[in-house]
Amino acid sequence: MCSNSAADEPKKEVQTNGRFTRTIEVKQDLKYLLFLPKDYDPERAEGWPMILFLHGAGERGNDLSRVKVHGPPKQAETDRDFPFVLVSPQCPEGKTWDVSELNGLLDQAITEHNIDTNRIYLTGLSMGGYGTWSLGIANPERFAAIVPICGGGERLSILLADEAKKVILMKLPVWAFHGGKDPVVPMEETERMIDALERMGTKNAKLTIHPDAGHDSWTQTYEDPEFYPWLLKQTRSR
Repeated sequence: MCSNSAADEPKKEVQTNGRFTRTIEVKQDLKYLLFLPKDYDPERAEGWPMILFLHGAGERGNDLSRVKVHGPPKQAETDRDFPFVLVSPQCPEGKTWDVSELNGLLDQAITEHNIDTNRIYLTGLSMGGYGTWSLGIANPERFAAIVPICGGGERLSILLADEAKKVILMKLPVWAFHGGKDPVVPMEETERMIDALERMGTKNAKLTIHPDAGHDSWTQTYEDPEFYPWLLKQTRSR
């Protein structure tokens, strides 16, 4: 007996497979401030420690003098004994820090200057704190330490990192800072990132809260006499 039931008919696919692909060309352009120590020697065998500094949203634009108002560029402007090569890019108006652009800038700095690639440090404030988390988590193998200040990040990029990256992240020294009374970026933004690192198993992440500071927790941080010596003690794990 023949059956004409619907169960005997071939099943039609409800969804079909597809794929999107394209090749695009991207122009990347960042202006930056460069500081070289007064005794900088391009031939020194061990190279020089380097800081990549990311400013906040208020310093975006096309005027590099604005980058000098906070943090390491402010100190380097008046301290010729500042012991780091310092690269301080300026983010264009209307944009935020882009990981690919920053990696390109870092590549150029290493190529053009005598940099100790085992002593490259990343720090930034506010929007630059977000950028520090983003770049540091995306490419932890490039840095000896990262110091995000009053910024947050995508904690899933830590929790869902592949095993190879987790091994590197667990070795990366992280010293995060936040103001206890920050009305702009909630303190919980930083706490969540540190918590994610600790859940992953790192023993190298720490958080300092300045209890009476508002959004400007960077002034107290960068003026701490222990800050730069701590950086210099950190060396990238091979």
